[in-house]
Amino acid sequence: MPMGDQKTSRRLLGWLLVPLLLVVAAGAWLYLDPAFQLRRSAPDVSAALPKDEFERRVRDYILNNPDVIMEAARRFEQRQRAAEEGEASAVLKARNDEIVHDRDSPVGGNPNGDVSLVEFFDYNCPYCRQVTPIMAEAETADPKLRVVYKEFPILGPNSTFSAKAALAVHRQGKYVAFHKEMMLDRGVANEAKVMRIAAKIGVDAERMKSDMNDPSIAAMVERNLALAQALRINGTPGFVIGDRIVRGAVDLKTLQSLIQQARGKQ
Repeated sequence: MPMGDQKTSRRLLGWLLVPLLLVVAAGAWLYLDPAFQLRRSAPDVSAALPKDEFERRVRDYILNNPDVIMEAARRFEQRQRAAEEGEASAVLKARNDEIVHDRDSPVGGNPNGDVSLVEFFDYNCPYCRQVTPIMAEAETADPKLRVVYKEFPILGPNSTFSAKAALAVHRQGKYVAFHKEMMLDRGVANEAKVMRIAAKIGVDAERMKSDMNDPSIAAMVERNLALAQALRINGTPGFVIGDRIVRGAVDLKTLQSLIQQARGKQ
């Protein structure tokens, strides 16, 4: 999901949350108010108070107990996160073959490795560049590690251009070299950088540009975007390791621990 859409969704959720919190606060007041405790057996408590008196008491309760609102918001957020994690885990299980063994996704490390490290990344993401040497070190230290690359361009047109170029280079069998050069080279990942690195590693530039226009490459990028959204990966980098979804950059120790955990569950 584009970042602008995420912010809009959060603002909308915030506005929708306000009336919900008021209802929660009203309910909390009803159950905590001593006078109500004496009348809980009454058939219709709301009818026992005039509307303006009921609203006044709710307002007073909210003003005198603002922590109730914060607690309701905290619990609501926890439940939302738990629900989203549950949905993402279900997607990971149901679409594991697409995530780990999609034949169109470039693969590095040991193609026949026993554990797959799947990365969703953007060439213009500074945190993705930050974890590149960490991933390389993990790969060097673990000859049984398989690395799956998911082009996930969410940072604008330059990122989309770079992702399509990388997938086009994949058709020439030079994806991993291209990917690592793109990540290690400083500066904005744009057309100029793509062409310079393509020349550096001996890519057929004309073929690359032609393949970039193939609708199947655009479709591949769209599939990755949709898959990441289903996994609740809304930023970069994002990883799938075994049955774990990891959002954000990780250090070497954490990454190796997750790999070993995945290996131990097999």
